Amino acid sequence: MFKKLLTVGFITVVGCSSAVAETVTGTVTDHFKTVISQTPYNVEICRDVTVGGGTNTEGAILGGIIGGVIGNQFGKGSGKEAATGVGALIGAIQGGKNNSPSRTERQCGIETRYNETQKEVYSHSIMTFWANGKHHRIKFHK
Repeated sequence: MFKKLLTVGFITVVGCSSAVAETVTGTVTDHFKTVISQTPYNVEICRDVTVGGGTNTEGAILGGIIGGVIGNQFGKGSGKEAATGVGALIGAIQGGKNNSPSRTERQCGIETRYNETQKEVYSHSIMTFWANGKHHRIKFHK
């Protein structure tokens, strides 16, 4: 911030026959703000990712249905319901197993990053002074 001393002479006319000179002293203060500019740029990022070896959802559903049908062939009454439930559970577990082993695969993609620069720029000025026993403050732009 820069302060500048301001001296202004005022002449006040009192009546018709006399004039009074008054000197006013004050300051002008310049204010600045920080402006940040961002410039985008792209980079290629590659990562090693583990793929495969997960759960086979379709196989789990199909295995549960087939296991429930097979389990329903055994037992009588409430035992038949239990056998259906156990068959469906075992079928879902077996069908959900993925027979393919997991492997590591390199996957690449483009990411946007930003360079930042900042600079101070003029914002406004404030002039403060006393005149006629009163404090005055004026905000303005150059």
